[in-house]
Amino acid sequence: MSDQLLQQVLLEARTHNGWLAEPIDDATLHRLYEALRLGPTAANSVPARIVFVKSPEAKERLRPCLAEGNVEKTMSAPVTAIIAHDTRFHEKMPKLFPARPTMGEALAAMPQEQRDFFLLQNASLQAGYLILAARALGLDCGPMGGFDREKVDAAFLADVPWKSILLINLGHGDPAKLYPRNPRLDFDEACRIA
Repeated sequence: MSDQLLQQVLLEARTHNGWLAEPIDDATLHRLYEALRLGPTAANSVPARIVFVKSPEAKERLRPCLAEGNVEKTMSAPVTAIIAHDTRFHEKMPKLFPARPTMGEALAAMPQEQRDFFLLQNASLQAGYLILAARALGLDCGPMGGFDREKVDAAFLADVPWKSILLINLGHGDPAKLYPRNPRLDFDEACRIA
């Protein structure tokens, strides 16, 4: 990875709360998905599903689902990605893991608590890939958890077996609305080498 790309994707990238009025076209969203879908997940399960909320009508359906502090920044973002996991992801396993066609049955038979963790863990990985891919494509991101999942699921996912876990605003961030960067832990505070 070039130093320039490392700066763009991680070192200089920021979580944005304000957005410039620059739209994101559907071709960019397709390109974003094509990049993030190749990130590794356990057993190639790729359980994340994404709803890209773009239209003014869809944004208005999202509004009552948001925590008060997330309304303005979400309504002004060109796109909000609803990251969900597919509760019936195991049905796709014959396609996703053809070397072990019975993998889906094994995953379906997991105890519910283990299965829920598996879904959350792997869909969250994919959300991270979305952020990295978006930044690599020149977009800014604003991930957030402040929303009513039941309302989002009812408004956007009622016809599919998907459950929302995270929202990520996407667009070109307004640098004037950035907060000062918060500190991070140093290596010795957060890591061990065994």
